[in-house]
Amino acid sequence: MRLEALNFVACPNCGGSLSAHAAAEDGGHIMAGELACSGCYARFPIQDGVPVLLPGNVERVKLETAARFAAEWLHWSDLRDYYEQEFFAWLAPLTAADFGGQVVFEGGCGKGRHTAIVASHGAKAVVSIDLGQSAFVAFAHTRQLPNAHVVIGDLLRPPVRPVFDLAFSVGVLHHLPNPAAGFASLASRVREGGRVAFWVYGQEGNEWITRYVDPIRTKVTSKAPAGFLRVASLAPSFFLWAVIKLFYRPRANGKGPAMLPYGDYFASMYSYPFDEIHANVFDQLVTPVAYYLRCDEVRAWLATGFREAIVRSHRGYSWTGLATVRREAAASAR
Repeated sequence: MRLEALNFVACPNCGGSLSAHAAAEDGGHIMAGELACSGCYARFPIQDGVPVLLPGNVERVKLETAARFAAEWLHWSDLRDYYEQEFFAWLAPLTAADFGGQVVFEGGCGKGRHTAIVASHGAKAVVSIDLGQSAFVAFAHTRQLPNAHVVIGDLLRPPVRPVFDLAFSVGVLHHLPNPAAGFASLASRVREGGRVAFWVYGQEGNEWITRYVDPIRTKVTSKAPAGFLRVASLAPSFFLWAVIKLFYRPRANGKGPAMLPYGDYFASMYSYPFDEIHANVFDQLVTPVAYYLRCDEVRAWLATGFREAIVRSHRGYSWTGLATVRREAAASAR
């Protein structure tokens, strides 16, 4: 971690400020040492350049979910050019310009693909948290970026101060035990007048998944060893890859065939290599927790404490939200 991160991180137990004590340093980072809280005197380790700011009682299901996704990001760990196009499609109408000069908080960073994108587009600082070992992959991808900071932490008890201009979470809230509480926690770290954005699975358009795939995921695949699941998911991945190549060639305007299910979504994956399709299938099957949220549920998150709220359907199978934090919401977070 860089010492600049102390401007943003806080004790997950009491919210107190932290001081750093280095045991080993490299390239401007504290690679080993600890952080000490000035309030409750708790101490937190810094491991391989990443501060571990976990409260004392993290729920088991959250740790299991983080560990399952870490198995994904540790295996499919590289960053790819098309991630940027995906990212801005998920968070539209936000664009690259919206991140320039901003202090940004990311709730759930995985292997750091979005951390790197935001940092490269001129954010003043981006602080990204994740609960699992994938945070070490994210650190490896971003350690040369002076404005990027990666922390192991719990989004439901975020170890950061409420000082951010913009907070976002892509593909994470629907994997929490309580997605609404996760969104509220994310938004609580944003200053008055700042914005919060997210992308989550939708129930509308995914009824076949909730009816047929979810029971298999919850009872079988989420309990299978990650290595076995990678092999077992090869067959459905190849089937999906072949279907996309045969039937989902995008038109000149980038849209997919309207008469087929997931037309725009699968068309957007037409040029992906097979291993990316494999990773996406594995992602759907590996997690113990996945909520598919109705539009009215998501809109309810933004009903109080926000203005200029937007909820839109993304390709007919998911929801993107964007809102500005009102003064009352920011004040209550403090």
